[in-house]
Amino acid sequence: MSGGHSFDWADFAFSSKKPIRELAATFIAAPREISARRFTQLVKQYLPKGNIILGLAKESFIDGFDGQPQFRTLQAATVQPIIDKVNQASHAHKIYTLTYAQRETKYLFEKLDFARVVLLRGSWKYAFHTQPPYYELVKRGTIHEMLTPFADEHEAKGYEASVLQEITQAHPFKPGKYTEAEMIAKAQEAAVYSYDYSYQTGTALGKKSGGKYELLAWSYNKVVPFQTYAMHHGTAREVNFSPPNDLNYYDTVHAEVELVIQAGKQGIDLAGTTVFINLLPCPMCARMFAETDISEFVYQEDHSNGYAIKMLEAAGKKVRRLVV
Repeated sequence: MSGGHSFDWADFAFSSKKPIRELAATFIAAPREISARRFTQLVKQYLPKGNIILGLAKESFIDGFDGQPQFRTLQAATVQPIIDKVNQASHAHKIYTLTYAQRETKYLFEKLDFARVVLLRGSWKYAFHTQPPYYELVKRGTIHEMLTPFADEHEAKGYEASVLQEITQAHPFKPGKYTEAEMIAKAQEAAVYSYDYSYQTGTALGKKSGGKYELLAWSYNKVVPFQTYAMHHGTAREVNFSPPNDLNYYDTVHAEVELVIQAGKQGIDLAGTTVFINLLPCPMCARMFAETDISEFVYQEDHSNGYAIKMLEAAGKKVRRLVV
C-alpha cells in the first residue's frame, strides 16, 4: 500500500510503537475471509469514529485449519480497492493495514493502544475467551466487539454452499473397501467438513468384509441449521463464556448423532458394523450408541476420562484405540 498506510509488526516488535499508538484507531484483528461488501459495512460503521487499522494475517489459513477453505484468512487484494478509495478521499480518517503472524496477536493486544478492537467470529481456533489474546484485552480494559464475518444471512448461506464444493472436491467420499487405517483416516477427513472451530469431529461407518471394511456412511459435527449460522449469529460457547469441556452450550449436531441420523435416512442396518471416529464419544453420545446395534468402536483421541469406554463395554460393545 502506498502513502505510508501499511505496517508490519516485525518492524515494531522491538522498537517504538508510537506510529501505531498515535492513530488511536479501531483495530480489526486479522480476520477470516470476508467479502468486499462486509468490509465496506465495517468501514461505514467505524471510519466516522476515527482511523481504522485492518489486521492481515501472514498465513493463508486460520492457525490450526491449514488447507481448509472455510477457514481462509482475508487477503489484501479483496479489500485493497476500498482502502485506496478511502485514503485518496478528503476524509479526516484513514485506513491502515498491519500485517502479522497470528501467533503474535497476544503481543499486539499487550503492546498497542487501540480505541477498540473488532473481532470477526471464525478467525481463530477454539472459543476466543479461552485464549491468551482475550486475557490481554480484559487485562488492559480494551473495548472489544465480536461481530459476524458476513454482510447478512443470505451471504452466510451462500458462502457455505460455495465452499462446500471446494471441500467436496478435495475430500470426496467414494464407496469401497478400506483397511482400518484408511477408515480412521476417512473419519479424520470427514471432520474437515465441519465449521465448528472449537473442535472438528468425524466418523466413518463400516462393515468388515474379509480383511477390509466396506464404507457405509460418514458424518461430522455439523453446525445447524446451516454451517455458518454460529459465525453469523454468535457461537453458544462464546456468547455464554462456556468452558472448553462444557457440553451445555454447543452449536452442532454431534458427529455421532449425525451418523445415526444418516444411517436411518439411508436405511442402513447397523448390526455388526464398526464406527471409526477421531475422538472418543462424549458421555451423551456414548449412551446413545449403547442403544444401537453397532458392534465396535475404534477411536483416535480420548475424551471425558474414558467414560465412553466403560459405557460401551458395559453394553457389550468392543472399543479400541487406533493411533496411526
